[in-house]
Amino acid sequence: MNPTPDPTPDPTTGLENVRRAVAEACARAGREPGSVTLVAASKTVPPEILERTVEAGHLVYGENRVQEAKAKWPELRSRCPDLELHLIGPLQSNKAREAVALFDVIHSVDRPGLAAALARECARQDRKPRLFVQVNTGKEPQKAGVLPDDADAFLTDCRETHGLDVVGLMCIPPADEPPEPHFTMLTEIAAHNGLDLLSMGMSTDFATAVEYGATHVRVGSAIFGSRPPLNPSGTA
Repeated sequence: MNPTPDPTPDPTTGLENVRRAVAEACARAGREPGSVTLVAASKTVPPEILERTVEAGHLVYGENRVQEAKAKWPELRSRCPDLELHLIGPLQSNKAREAVALFDVIHSVDRPGLAAALARECARQDRKPRLFVQVNTGKEPQKAGVLPDDADAFLTDCRETHGLDVVGLMCIPPADEPPEPHFTMLTEIAAHNGLDLLSMGMSTDFATAVEYGATHVRVGSAIFGSRPPLNPSGTA
């Protein structure tokens, strides 16, 4: 079972609960706990709260928006250079320059224009953040991500046209459907394209995602408690 979010948790307790749940899911799946990266989804979490989890030894965080990350993380990273920052929300092409400069990993590559913008900025800045292609496994019109039927062609375009080194795939299953078929679909698309990394699973389903092969889980409310929702666009 996943930990139940509390509106006002101790984030270090939430972190330990999630770590324990990941380890238990790995044991059930016959996997090593070190094979799963816990990305603490820190949107709207203030720096003073993040400092507590950093002091507890957690170094991998995910933000949904470039502007929020720019305001929050440079000072923390100046004191803790080993911090790893992931962009886990949709990315506008006009924010590619800032995203490449700020993030170590980008989980939301999903269209040719963004791939081209990222390729230009990677070359210009001589930086290579690790890139995941987001797949809209539920074909939801309001959600970012390349459609499953288009994923193979898009991955080929990223690699051959733009020279991007895509390392894995990401998905967000529909909230009103069981996640297992979506995790299975993502695993199959990844295997077909020779990709080993899978970013799937959030606070409500991360343990299941681990059992289905997730290498990265993006967990926010189970660590930090419930937070106000993003605006409808949710873009970075």
